[in-house]
Amino acid sequence: MGGNADWLRRLARYEARNVTFVDPDGRWPVVWERARGVWVWDVEGRRYLDLTAAFGVAAAGHANPKVVRAACTQARRLLHGMGDVHPHPPKVELARALSRWTYERWTRGTTRRAHGRVILGCSGFEAVEVALKTAMRATGRAGVVAFEGSYHGLGYGALNVTHREYFWRPFEAQLRRFGSFVTYPRRAADLDEVWVQLDRAHRRRPVGAVLVEPVQGRGGIRVPPPEFLPMLRQWCEARGALLVVDEVFTGFGRTGAWFACEHSRVVPDLICLGKALTGGFPLSACVGRAEVMDAAWPASEGEALHTSTFQGHPVGCAMALAHLEELHRLKLAARAARVGEWLMERLRALPGLPGLEREVRGLGLMVGMELRWRDGRPATAVVVETLKRMLERGFLMLPEGAAGEVLAWTPPLTVPQRWLERAVTALEESLREAVRQVTAGTRGRR
Repeated sequence: MGGNADWLRRLARYEARNVTFVDPDGRWPVVWERARGVWVWDVEGRRYLDLTAAFGVAAAGHANPKVVRAACTQARRLLHGMGDVHPHPPKVELARALSRWTYERWTRGTTRRAHGRVILGCSGFEAVEVALKTAMRATGRAGVVAFEGSYHGLGYGALNVTHREYFWRPFEAQLRRFGSFVTYPRRAADLDEVWVQLDRAHRRRPVGAVLVEPVQGRGGIRVPPPEFLPMLRQWCEARGALLVVDEVFTGFGRTGAWFACEHSRVVPDLICLGKALTGGFPLSACVGRAEVMDAAWPASEGEALHTSTFQGHPVGCAMALAHLEELHRLKLAARAARVGEWLMERLRALPGLPGLEREVRGLGLMVGMELRWRDGRPATAVVVETLKRMLERGFLMLPEGAAGEVLAWTPPLTVPQRWLERAVTALEESLREAVRQVTAGTRGRR
């Protein structure tokens, strides 16, 4: 059927031009044919170690056998359901499981025992938009505060709370602009200023929700101080707003805890989930405290206020139940904490690079290496060239950050440490070559 270049030429003829980036030099991307465990093979049969987990989805490995078996069994039994009309057992079981993994577990042994209510969706941004709708209906306030560097998806509701101008500017004329943005803190010393900014936003437009990523992914693997979420919890309680945590990327063990908000022992009012929920099927969820959800959503009288044709898809629900069980059985959250700490120490120990400053940060197996020139400019060209050289060496990586200045490590949580060691060695060589090439090209232009 042809190699990578052949398939990309065919795709370019029929796909909208803004979707898949094909580098004119022919070194990016490759066309995936199959994947299993921590490995991906392209259409030419070449194998790659996946250090992206396919955007964080394949937390328990690509094509995890138990997840695949659950999908096949369910597809034979019931391939498609009817969203909000006639439910099916996997949907019931998943709603119950998500309540148990969130509010029932968080409030066990306390005087404020709670359970969760769930609205399922198809993509992470839909879970965010359900949370935005819930907050407005529960509080009566349209205002939402999000954070500089935030990424919450690209639907029209989510665009209002996604910070990067690149995504929302082309559609600004159609946006409601109900969101405002405050500083995402780097240090505990920043928190007083964040509080002031929150109050300022609240005075401009009464705030119904504060929407936050416990660790920013697309924003550059940015980890706030541990006091941040408790401060937001306090502010929301003082102002009558809801605290919404977007754990589409961080959820289900990625950061070394089952959910990233658990590092700070903060219980949110709403939590948005996706990516690693199923291990490979488009399914998301907004889970909220029952009293919040009940205040927002009346009992159905035959027509749901938020639904879709594929809402609560039976195959996706079956896969989610199997994937959650695998993540729990293999103790992958604890493994992510242990291996992620080793990885950050190993990356920090790499030799320095001429003209560059480097910062390694992360939580669990959500690790970023930011590269900047000594004058403060993002070293985007070095990151891009490094990614291409890593791909040529058989390692799949992605950039993060507003300028693509961060090399991201978000591998499957099952990745063997010995293969991470090989990836770090390859990265050292790729970085050195990339800096040499970029620096030489800069001198040549002068």
